[in-house]
Amino acid sequence: MHIPDGYLSPSTCALTFAAAAPFWYVASRKVKKELHTRAVPLMALVSAFSFVVMMFNLPLPGGTTGHAVGLGIAAIVLGPWAAVLAISVALAIQAVFFGDGGITAIGANCFNMAVIGPFVAYGVYRLPSGSSDVTSMRRVIAAAAAGYIGMNAAALAAAIEFGVQPLLFHDATGAPLYAPYPLSIAVPAMMIGHLTIAGLAEAFATAGLVAILQRQEPELLQRSAATAATASWWTTRRLWAGLAAIMLLSPLGLLAAGTAWGEWSAEDFANPAARHEIAAASGNVHPPDGVPQGLEKLSSLWSAPIPDYAPAFLQHEGLGYILSAMIGTGLIILGFLAVGVLRARLSAAPRG
Repeated sequence: MHIPDGYLSPSTCALTFAAAAPFWYVASRKVKKELHTRAVPLMALVSAFSFVVMMFNLPLPGGTTGHAVGLGIAAIVLGPWAAVLAISVALAIQAVFFGDGGITAIGANCFNMAVIGPFVAYGVYRLPSGSSDVTSMRRVIAAAAAGYIGMNAAALAAAIEFGVQPLLFHDATGAPLYAPYPLSIAVPAMMIGHLTIAGLAEAFATAGLVAILQRQEPELLQRSAATAATASWWTTRRLWAGLAAIMLLSPLGLLAAGTAWGEWSAEDFANPAARHEIAAASGNVHPPDGVPQGLEKLSSLWSAPIPDYAPAFLQHEGLGYILSAMIGTGLIILGFLAVGVLRARLSAAPRG
């Protein structure tokens, strides 16, 4: 679901960035009181979980891959506004340092996975859970529905963004300049995999984590300012230990063969084997004969220092994947610590 550089036109990128920007602004204003050193661990933990869980690729129908996002648990534990920031940080680090998602498409990816997904998930969760007890099974069921529906809402948004490109942006001959497939192909290709596999993975992850929190950390499901203030590094140590275990298992994400739909490289359009895979995943409709001009131009805009979660100095793919998960998590922690320290200093500074 990470849209790469070149699949969206510059105007689409600008529009989606503009759509996401007000949510970033309001979110930062709403959670600024929580961005102190006592609340940072919880936001960093959720952001790091989102980062790591997105590394677990799953095989989808058509020979493509997909992944959970962690948007459901982020919305439930942090609330939708803080979830916007937590997932946006994870997505930005993925794009800048690992080339997972495009630099130009950061606005679109954040709007889909950090705005639409969490807000839909939170609404779905609140409706059936209502005023039920924090430890109620009703909340586990609501969490599963929230993860599933929120995930598919984000996927649908991405599919529409892909699908409108050839309609709006093409050359004089009608050849697409960016994403090559129209809505009639993009929407089914994206949604079949997410309705059947990726959405279920998000549902199971969200429900499973809520069930675990009900037994071990029920106060984190209350989503209050007092809870955030007491969620220190020490009190969340068991959750960080669980995240470390997930990191060690991250090479399992390498087992899924294929590429996520709409994330093919520019070189794939000239590779016969890759073209066959693209067509098979797109209703047996072959892509354009050449690389779309706009896609080719924008695809090389940014070179990530650790592309595809594969550090150049490590020859072992699995160890590289684990190290990438550790680096990404470390960057997230440093980012939230920096924001927390800055916020504390600004709050302590004399006014006037």
